[in-house]
Amino acid sequence: MRIEFISPKWKEPSLWSIPTFRYPPLSLPTLAALTPAEHEVAITDENIAPIDFDQAIDLAALTVMTPMAPRAYEIADRFRERGVKVVLGGMHPSLVPEEAARHADAVVIGEAESVWPSLLDDLKRNKLKKIYKCDAYPALEKLPIPRRDLLPKKGYFTVNTVQVTRGCPFNCEFCTVTEFFGNQHRMRPVEDIIEEIKTLKGKIVFFVDDNIVGNPAYAKKLFKALTPFKLQWMSQGSINMAADDELLELCAKSGCVGMIIGFESLSQDSLNSAGKHVNQARHFKANIKKIHDFGIAIDGVFVFGFDHDDKSVFKRTADFVIENNLEACQFSILTPLPGSRLYHRLEREGRIFDRDWSKYDVVNVVFEPKLMSREELQEGLLWTYQQVYSVRSIFKRLLGSRNYPLLYLLFNLGLRKIRRMLVAPTSNFQKATPVR
Repeated sequence: MRIEFISPKWKEPSLWSIPTFRYPPLSLPTLAALTPAEHEVAITDENIAPIDFDQAIDLAALTVMTPMAPRAYEIADRFRERGVKVVLGGMHPSLVPEEAARHADAVVIGEAESVWPSLLDDLKRNKLKKIYKCDAYPALEKLPIPRRDLLPKKGYFTVNTVQVTRGCPFNCEFCTVTEFFGNQHRMRPVEDIIEEIKTLKGKIVFFVDDNIVGNPAYAKKLFKALTPFKLQWMSQGSINMAADDELLELCAKSGCVGMIIGFESLSQDSLNSAGKHVNQARHFKANIKKIHDFGIAIDGVFVFGFDHDDKSVFKRTADFVIENNLEACQFSILTPLPGSRLYHRLEREGRIFDRDWSKYDVVNVVFEPKLMSREELQEGLLWTYQQVYSVRSIFKRLLGSRNYPLLYLLFNLGLRKIRRMLVAPTSNFQKATPVR
């Protein structure tokens, strides 16, 4: 059979529509590696190249996140009109399988490793089932090396995306990671990761883990094993890494040039209500200094729209970011992703007013905030981006930290494009005095 793995195009504006932040979807080359050699496989990332709807294929397999869903359904419907079988998988179909099934011949719920071989066998016998569900989390030992050779040669910041752990114990109200991957940290053998690292071309690596330091003992072992390779790598980690000097030292020595850290909010009430108890806002300033002192840059993530947020949240957050010299920042609007506890709560409270999944992209308001209007929340996001990514702010932050300033200048220039993508403000934020 001929199988085409497809990643639908991200709707603008989004970080993933900016080439600086574009990484390949790791699930597709992983599934390609799991596919028996008797089948012909190819990968199309619509963010890089257009989809050929006229190609002769037997199966179109799409990975889908929530804001991609409308486009994914369009793609699926077009292929099915031609008689091509379609499989939908990933986070969104796993959480709303009944909806996804209306546009697919089969839906994969959960991690696909354990069901993909049986799905292909059923397809060969023309006995494809509507639902394939991963009933137990698959073992992470001896996973195949992803087929990076199938990825486009240009268009990504790097194709070296690697996953070393799955699962998260935090179970934040707004997040779907725990729902999909489970509430326990599952770890690949370090030896397997090193074998994969040896196959990579180039020294830049992005570890796509949700919290690479979630198990400190494992992280230390991993960082020791990575050190001889002289990589430059980034990943996501929790702020409590600042409490472990040995962890920070090993992290830096192994080549970490930056960690994406979800601060989420400067309000402890908001953090507590979201279930992010590991974050203690009163320690953020000291935590940042500690991480910076070990030579690790920080890409901070903040969320606006919690029930404790009023209009003052934007200036307080912009001031904090600039004063503490965060090398980069991503600002998001609280988004009730389907399957999250937040979605179910806001649904019960009747506060969700928009069901267009393409707007569930963390830059559009789809629910009624408590302490400000939806317009104020929308405009506040843009206002914050304008302040933090002004030329003056960029140079103040990068010169203040001096951790990889040239690399983060590139990131900051990319993030400035978000300001032009978002809708221009029309209220008092437009007249507000700039923070810097």
